[in-house]
Amino acid sequence: MVMPVVLIPLGERWLVEARGEFKGEFEKPAGSNSFSGPVEKELDYAELDFIANAKVTVTVGRFLTPFGIYNERLYPIWIRSLQPVPTIFPLGSGSGNGVMLRGGVTASPNANVNYAVYFSTNSAINKLESDRLAGGRLGIFFPRQRVEIGASLQQLLQEGRYRSAGFHFAWQPLTVPLNLRSEFAWSGEQGRGYWIEGAYRLSQISKWQKAMRHTEAVGRVQQFFAGGITAGTAADYGLPTADDQELDLGGNYYFRDGFKATASYGREFSSVGNFNRWTVGTAYRFAFPLGRL
Repeated sequence: MVMPVVLIPLGERWLVEARGEFKGEFEKPAGSNSFSGPVEKELDYAELDFIANAKVTVTVGRFLTPFGIYNERLYPIWIRSLQPVPTIFPLGSGSGNGVMLRGGVTASPNANVNYAVYFSTNSAINKLESDRLAGGRLGIFFPRQRVEIGASLQQLLQEGRYRSAGFHFAWQPLTVPLNLRSEFAWSGEQGRGYWIEGAYRLSQISKWQKAMRHTEAVGRVQQFFAGGITAGTAADYGLPTADDQELDLGGNYYFRDGFKATASYGREFSSVGNFNRWTVGTAYRFAFPLGRL
């Protein structure tokens, strides 16, 4: 998978940003000596941002739907703690074409409020597909405790007119190198579910501090309850066709900032069968200037 990101500042208030995704799934057919397979190409976002003031940014174009926290904050391959995305990821997430307002305000010395509201129009243009929908997300961050809680709401304005709702929680304690994150999502007849993930840097274990300071252990538990849609429609959304439970355990080794090796094992339990999932890979992030404006 390759995910190029472009940022172009235009003065102090304007910013053009875009991200694409190229993903290949290659297999070695029986009787063949070479691997082959399709390469998927996607345009995740291509937007123009106007920073009106410290509390409001106006975005037009194609943007990541701000539903929950995974889609915007954790999806890039160099950020994810586990390479497989959560089962509920398709619920409410994706990309939209339209307009969005977002920002944050200080509610008290120990509470910061962040928000996002958006409207997306329907589009069937290749690589620019989107649904007609409206929604928003509200989060409250407590800097002393390093805790964020929030909620998301989304209304589909076409076809089944599904309504989606979600809640998220994130905590980074000061005393231990731990990232604890979780989300719950419910989406009309599509289903509902949750995931809880913890990532712990082994650097604080004094016995292993020198050898393991670049190593991170990760665990995730998740559960999905299938909705009333058909198996074919669920497959189109990328959702399980039956109730599903999964446990994932993995680790990351950070050679340096932006360069890591990752591996994980997952066990999926479902009425249609139990499955093992092994993932091994590397992620490398680099940046360079395109020029001077």
